[in-house]
Amino acid sequence: MIEHTRTYSWTDPEFDPEKIKHLSGLEYLQAIARGEMPAAPIAATLGMETPRLEDVQEGRVVFRLKPQNFQYNPIGSVHGGVYARLLDSAVACAIQSTLPAGAMYTTLELKVNYIRPLIAGGPEVQAIGEVVHVTRQTGVAEGRIVDEQGRIYAHATTTCLIMRPPRH
Repeated sequence: MIEHTRTYSWTDPEFDPEKIKHLSGLEYLQAIARGEMPAAPIAATLGMETPRLEDVQEGRVVFRLKPQNFQYNPIGSVHGGVYARLLDSAVACAIQSTLPAGAMYTTLELKVNYIRPLIAGGPEVQAIGEVVHVTRQTGVAEGRIVDEQGRIYAHATTTCLIMRPPRH
């Protein structure tokens, strides 16, 4: 058995609502993608600091992940929690990309279907999140993890609660 050590760093986001209250969800995500705002610390913890928020458009986001063995479960494949985190980010951020300045969201429900295993040394994958429908109070999105050949590794759906600033 070979023992490995992993060291990583992250930027403390020091979340300050005053810094971002004037940004729409799309503008905020684009600032993260450009490196102007810090990514979520959980990304570094799960080895997603290199997979980046690769593409952000209104209603659609793409994250990229290179599977690594420190993400493994006891049976030798990437743990389902890594899939879930990646898909939760993609689908929730797709919804966030449609929100006006001052609006926030939280995940109410996430459903993941696991299709095939991810393994270290295997293909780099993308998690693509796309909005299905957004109302004043809820957002629904779906996502999938796919490789460059279009093979699907997992599929997810989410419902998010949207919290908008009070109308004046």
